[in-house]
Amino acid sequence: MLAGLAAGACAAFAWQQAFRVYPSLEPYDNVPVPRDWGEHTEWVFGRLMYPEHPNAMFGRRSRWGGEQNWREGGTSWTQDYPRADRHFAQAIRRLTRIHARSTEQPVNPDDKDDIYNWPWLFAGEMGDWKLTAAQARTVREYLLRGGFLMLDDFWGTEEWDRFDESMHLIFPDRPVVELEDADPILHSVYELKERYTIPGQWALRRGTTYRKDGSTPHWRGIYDDRGRVMVAILFNSDIGDSWEFADDPNYPEKYSALGIRLGVNYVIYAMTH
Repeated sequence: MLAGLAAGACAAFAWQQAFRVYPSLEPYDNVPVPRDWGEHTEWVFGRLMYPEHPNAMFGRRSRWGGEQNWREGGTSWTQDYPRADRHFAQAIRRLTRIHARSTEQPVNPDDKDDIYNWPWLFAGEMGDWKLTAAQARTVREYLLRGGFLMLDDFWGTEEWDRFDESMHLIFPDRPVVELEDADPILHSVYELKERYTIPGQWALRRGTTYRKDGSTPHWRGIYDDRGRVMVAILFNSDIGDSWEFADDPNYPEKYSALGIRLGVNYVIYAMTH
C-alpha cells in the first residue's frame, strides 16, 4: 500500500513543470537558490509568465537592450523576480503555519495543464501584459476551477487601459469592483482597514510615491458566482517592491508591513475559500 501511495505521489509530481530560474528584468542575477528548493510543500508562490503588450512600459525590450523572448525571462513578468517571491515565501513561513516552499514557480499558461498545479498565482507590471485568446481561456478556466490570481504594480489610466485589454479577454462578463472594507479577504488574518499607496523603491528615489496619474491606491477584485474573490487587483501600488526590499533599511517599514499583510491575507483567503 505504501509503495502504491509513493508511486501515486511521484506520478502527480511528474505532471508538474520542474522548478526553473529565468533571467530577471531587475539588475541582478545573483540571488542564491535556497538549499531546500526541491522540498514538496503545501503552498508554492506561483508567478504567472506572460507575453508583453506592444506598448509595454519597457518597450518589449530586455534590460540588455535587445528584444527578449518572454518565454526565456528578462521581460516585464520578471519585474521584482525572484527576490520578491522568495522574501514573501519566507514571510509566509514565519507568519503562518503554512508549509511553504522557499522558491517560486514560474508558470507559463501555454504549458498545457500545468497551471492547475499552482492554485495561487501572482503577476506584476500588469500594464504590460498582452494575453493571447488561448492564454485568456486557460486563465479563465483556471480561475473558475478555484484558482486565485493576485495582480500588482501598474499605475494610472494608460496602464489600466492596457491591463484591461487582457482582463476583459479573460472575463468579458465580470466586472472589476472595489473590495468593500467588510470583505473577508481583508480580515482573514490581519484586519486591513487603512488603505494607502505602497510605493516602489523607484518612486522613493524620485521623491514621490507614484507615477503618472496613479496617486490613489485601489484594492479591487473580480468575484465568481459564489461570491469568492478569484482575482485580487492592487492598482496604483507596488506590492512586489514591498516584498523585494523588505530587508533594505532604506525602504520604509510601513510599506513592507502593509504589503506583506496584504499578501498573507490573500494567501490564507485563497486556501480557505
